[in-house]
Parts: sequence; C-alpha cells; structure tokens
Amino acid sequence: MSDLPIARRRRRPVAEAPAQGPAVIPAGSPRLARRKRETRIRLLDAAFVLVAKKGMESVTINDITNAADVGFGSFYNYFKSKEGIFTALVEWLFEEFATALDHLASGLSDPAEVIAMSVRHTLLRAYREPVWGQPLIRKGLSTCALSMGLGQRLLRDTLRGISERRFIVADVLICVISVIGTILAGIVAELYPSASSTRTVRTRKVLRSRQEKFAESTAAIVLQAFGLPCIEAEKIARRPLPQSHREATA
Repeated sequence: MSDLPIARRRRRPVAEAPAQGPAVIPAGSPRLARRKRETRIRLLDAAFVLVAKKGMESVTINDITNAADVGFGSFYNYFKSKEGIFTALVEWLFEEFATALDHLASGLSDPAEVIAMSVRHTLLRAYREPVWGQPLIRKGLSTCALSMGLGQRLLRDTLRGISERRFIVADVLICVISVIGTILAGIVAELYPSASSTRTVRTRKVLRSRQEKFAESTAAIVLQAFGLPCIEAEKIARRPLPQSHREATA
C-alpha cells in the first residue's frame, strides 16, 4: 500500500514538466522566420566584409561562419555552397541599392531625371566602393543582370518614360541593354585606376570631382539614347543629386 503515494508523487512532476520546460517555437512562426532572416543577413554581411578585405577567391565558408558567429553546419541551412552565398550576396547588394534608388527618386516627377540620377549614383558608388562595383562588372549583360533589381528598375523607368512620351525608343530591350553596357563601360574606365590609387587626400578630391563629371557625361549620353536632345540631356544630367544619408555625411 505504501507504493501508491510514491507512484503518484512520481507521476505528478512528469505531468507538469512540459509546462516548466522552454517554449518550443513552431516551425512556421513569425519569430522563427525573423531569426532565420537575421541569421541569413549576418552571413551575407560577414561575406561582404571578408570579400572587401581578402577578395572573393580567398574567403572560405569557415571564415564566413566565424565572422557571423554562426555554426559551420548551420551555413548549409541557408546556402548550398560558397558560390551560392556569393550569388545571393550580389543579388542582395544590388536589390538593396535599387531600393535606395527608388527612395531617392520618390520626389522626382520627370522620368528623364530619374534615369539620370540612377546612372550617376550607380557610377559614383562603384567608384567609391570598388568591392561593390566589381560584381556588377562580372554580371555584365547576363540574364541575371537584367532580371535583378537594377535591371528591372531600369526597364520599369524606361517603360514609364515611353508611356509618358518622354522617351522615344524603337526597341525597349535593345535600348536597356545599350544603357547597361554604357554604364558598365563607364565603371570599367574609372574603377580600377581609382581602386589602385595611392595619391594624397587632395588628389583624391580632384579625382572625385572628375568622377562626378564623368558620371554626368555618361548620364547625358544615356538620356540621348532615350531620344532627348543633347542640350536638354546635359542640363538634366547636371542637376543636383538627391543624396542618401551615407553620401551626405561622406
């Protein structure tokens, strides 16, 4: 008879244990999704910093997980390989930049000014952040480049300009490809000399001024490809740029 109370005492903690244990996050919960999103961003951030320091070829998965403070095995929950995270990194960087361009263009009503602003900001960022410009060159005129944020927004802004009868374009796709090619050529022409420069601060200021003028000239050429007269294109390309917080404080 003495065993009955003992059995009851033992069963009670077992029954109460689940209520005292740690909460289990359901697989489809917003909290778990947020954690996964934050971990993925940490991995991408770490990859970007490492690529900037060491170059893409020298970075390993172990380098990335250590820098992001993520377990090595957890890496494969987000990316299949090192090449996979670099592809995602390029897409992430350009989508983020394209979103920033949309924000800067929100106060502009003229499609021509939107295009000019986007071209100039793209060139200037590539000059000032070579590690950002190099993947853009690598993607070139690939299908991926046309389907990413920047390419899609260029197509969108082109179609908007045509619908508002601001642009005169015979073939939209060829025009967009030509514009991308012009921007890439401008980056190649200026990127590597600026990246390898060891000149003084004063000389870098002169270099920046030259890059800004080059960006304006490139934007004017692009606007002419959309059918704007030369004088009007140059005038629009020289208008003050709306600036992001980062650029305003640079």
